[in-house]
Amino acid sequence: MPKPEPHPRLGPYTRCGPHTRLAPQARWALAAVATGAFCVQWDSFALNPALPVVRDALHGSATATPWVVSGYLLAAGSLMPAAGRLGDLYGRRRMLILGLTLFGVTSVLCALAPSLPLLVAARVGQGAGGALIMPAGLALLTDVCPPARARRVTGRALGLAGLATVCGPFLGGLLARSVSWRAVFWLTVPLALAATLCARRAAESRAPDAGPSLDTAGAVTSTGALACLARWLEDAAAWGWLAGAALLGALFVRAERRSPAPLVDLALFRNRPYVALTVAGAVANSAIVALLYVVPLMLRRAEGWSGPAAGVAFLAPAAALAVGGPTAGRVRPAAAVPVMALCLAAAAAALGACEHAADTSALLPASTGAAAALGVAGGLALTGTQAAVRRERAGEASGVTKAVMTATAGVGLALTGTATTSSGGRPSLALPAAACLATAAALVLVRGRGRHRLRRRG
Repeated sequence: MPKPEPHPRLGPYTRCGPHTRLAPQARWALAAVATGAFCVQWDSFALNPALPVVRDALHGSATATPWVVSGYLLAAGSLMPAAGRLGDLYGRRRMLILGLTLFGVTSVLCALAPSLPLLVAARVGQGAGGALIMPAGLALLTDVCPPARARRVTGRALGLAGLATVCGPFLGGLLARSVSWRAVFWLTVPLALAATLCARRAAESRAPDAGPSLDTAGAVTSTGALACLARWLEDAAAWGWLAGAALLGALFVRAERRSPAPLVDLALFRNRPYVALTVAGAVANSAIVALLYVVPLMLRRAEGWSGPAAGVAFLAPAAALAVGGPTAGRVRPAAAVPVMALCLAAAAAALGACEHAADTSALLPASTGAAAALGVAGGLALTGTQAAVRRERAGEASGVTKAVMTATAGVGLALTGTATTSSGGRPSLALPAAACLATAAALVLVRGRGRHRLRRRG
């Protein structure tokens, strides 16, 4: 049997089927992106339970300390569209290496920070590094892997990131209590270094028609609009942030219409599968945040479990959420929207079961089912949107999708009723369940209308 012809950049095996092993450079890219995504998600969640320890150690105020987390998430979410476009323009591997290097250096600065303001500043730098890692990494995998393998490979990387999402709060809190809160950051330094070394051995990838330079006006207005939107979602009563988001959003659209090489091609928002999967992914991500917050709290309050015991009990939902990425990678692009609708409907039912669970024997199976469905839905938002756009626009598309998912993540926490919870009330998953069910119904309607229009044209 003749060997497959080598690709000029990727080597052999690129023309083979989905069960053939990847070319070496694609495997190095997978290792780099998976490890980098783990670092990004780890630092998104691992520090949350350690915030009281950080506040006491650095003598910070109760109002300033949450910015250790908010500053990171704001920088990561708002900069992702520009970061994705930079990868298309100047090379995805190059931007991935830059992001990993920045992430590693700022992790050291976080670990050594002598005061709270310096820690917050270093966390913003970490968020900028994370903004480069995620869209550039996802686009790199999409481009350097054979089309038959790209979704599965991306799913594997997302699976490792999912482990950090669900295990981060438990392990981060454990490290903060038993070692030091600084250990949370020291852990990511060797991982970022290893990911950088792997990325250096991957193939370069860029968009051939990306344009001459970055659309600066689009980058500034999109970053500002997303930052304002995220701040408003954290405090819905602060209408000034919403007004700022609307104004900057309008300026962004105007700049993109006038730019010969826009940051985001507005035609992307006329791509119905892409828009549907992005919006549904944002809802799924918000529901994941709600689940990660509510279930451990219910175990501690209603069942009287300690924090470590609740973390151990949550390992089953954690594993279910982590396998969602690899599972999503096996879904065909044509089936992405209906599978997404099915996952959100199943998640709504499971979240409702969590809400009415009488004891741990009912709560843990229900939360495991919800985590499994939401894990697949979250993975589909990234693998499905990459398959719904042209490969040369993969960085731009992944940047927008990840930005939307990151900016709206706090909605899920707000829907659980954090205000009543902080005063001793019971958290609720009813509204996240309703949001998942409504989104599933909307996806069914959108798909039904699309089929009806195709029949009329035929």
